[in-house]
Amino acid sequence: MDRIHIKGGARLKGEIAISGAKNAALPLMAASLLSDKPLALTNMPWLADIAFMADILRSLGVEASYARGPRLSDGGRLELSAANIASTTADYDIVRKMRASFLVLGPLVARMGHAKVSLPGGCAIGARPVDLHLKAIEALGAAVELAEGYVVVTAPDGLRGARIEFPIVSVGATENTLMAAALADGETVLINAAREPEIDDLGHCLIAMGAKISGLGTSRIVVEGVKSLGGAEHSVLPDRIETGTYAMAVAIAGGEVELVNTRGSLIGTVIPLLESIGTEITETNRGLAIHRNGVRPVAADISTSPFPGFPTDLQAQFMALMATADGVSHIKETIFENRFMHVPELARMGADIKVEGDMATVTGVDRLKGAPVMATDLRASVSLVLAGLAAEGETVVNRVYHLDRGFERLEEKLSGVGAEIERQSA
Repeated sequence: MDRIHIKGGARLKGEIAISGAKNAALPLMAASLLSDKPLALTNMPWLADIAFMADILRSLGVEASYARGPRLSDGGRLELSAANIASTTADYDIVRKMRASFLVLGPLVARMGHAKVSLPGGCAIGARPVDLHLKAIEALGAAVELAEGYVVVTAPDGLRGARIEFPIVSVGATENTLMAAALADGETVLINAAREPEIDDLGHCLIAMGAKISGLGTSRIVVEGVKSLGGAEHSVLPDRIETGTYAMAVAIAGGEVELVNTRGSLIGTVIPLLESIGTEITETNRGLAIHRNGVRPVAADISTSPFPGFPTDLQAQFMALMATADGVSHIKETIFENRFMHVPELARMGADIKVEGDMATVTGVDRLKGAPVMATDLRASVSLVLAGLAAEGETVVNRVYHLDRGFERLEEKLSGVGAEIERQSA
């Protein structure tokens, strides 16, 4: 099993190309099921999760081919064709690998009138039930049954428009419902819809395919169903989590790095926060320039919340940054109940962190110490990499397959700006 070795203390200088967003790419791939015409996705990252979703789509009869761009800064191109749906069953053996695979449910029911999809099961960062997905599909006129670990959904006469109000904000449920409503008969109104940029990106792709959608970027989305959708070519938006992660890498290690192929609006609340702790951030014609001198960052408090609030997917990275800050910070996790699993690993590196319920109190230390640590989930794993950049000595991050799910060519990107980091086979 691979490990990542990091020798801390190097300042970062140069540029990092931000990849296309994994969290946008996965629902976009599922959207290919809505049409018998080809869908081409550009600026596509190639990650373990993307490969898993491609396998799921192939099991349903979708043709999928990926071509990587010639340079590190170039995204890949994924061509999908769902001209012939060979199966409407997404098996447990594939679905269990990745929760986002549940997004095939809405498109399959909308186009084929039925679907059988395995329940995705638990998640390392806490339970994330799919009841909101199922209630929305039922509201659109489908019959839902649970049988032997599978969700069986039928709508032999097609779906029909409805008014659907989500009791809590759910990105996945909004995506599944948005895709299903695109082919429903009549108007669907989504109330308290998620406003994440990935929702907006999915909506614009669906519009390019012929869907009629208004209200993107707001909590009220209106979909006027159409009888069929066509093909399209769509560029995946830049990854805001990768953008925020590398901005925090510069903040923790020091240096000057330009993040290219991205934009500040994707991490709007993160920018003033990083500026408040001593990081300079400037918009450029290619992205964002991040600069921090050798002065320790200043402690700051955050609370995670749905977009446009502070992203839960950046909480672990910010905690690593605060572990080296001057002062005491408080980090409240409101999205997932078990997303402090990185705390014991950061403590192995000398971090002073106390957790009570959903609140972590971080007392910054002058310097972290390199140590062998273990990744527990995707975002926790990259927080350990960031901590290693600032630590004295060598840090070895084990179980890096978590990283490969969401960060494309991480070692290449960081070593390209001066970090002493390499992947080694155990």
